[in-house]
Amino acid sequence: MTTINSIATAMFSVSDQDAAIAFYTQKLGWELRSEVSFGEGADAGRWVEVAPPGSATVLALNPPMNGEPGGGSIGVETSDVDAEREALSAAGVQVGEMMGGEGPVPKMFSANDPDNNWIWVVQQQG
Repeated sequence: MTTINSIATAMFSVSDQDAAIAFYTQKLGWELRSEVSFGEGADAGRWVEVAPPGSATVLALNPPMNGEPGGGSIGVETSDVDAEREALSAAGVQVGEMMGGEGPVPKMFSANDPDNNWIWVVQQQG
């Protein structure tokens, strides 16, 4: 039996934390929730978290630990997937084609951050 009761933090690897902060806050309209330094010298780092306004779950933006940044994927929900796609496209965000919306599959589209992490924007159900 597990004692885990929620997903609180998702993590993307990014090549430049400052550029990632700018993308998520300026292009997507998310909030910067945390930005703290830790460690010393060559091992010093920075913990950065962003999230959509009102979200309990945050997205940590981490430098790659091994290899190249990118390749992650998360899903976020919206009450109006069509309007969100239009707004992100108008802000210069690379967005994919709309898909789903028939049967049990919700309507959704993808957007990519500058490091090629995937953000799936999904229509809220019910």
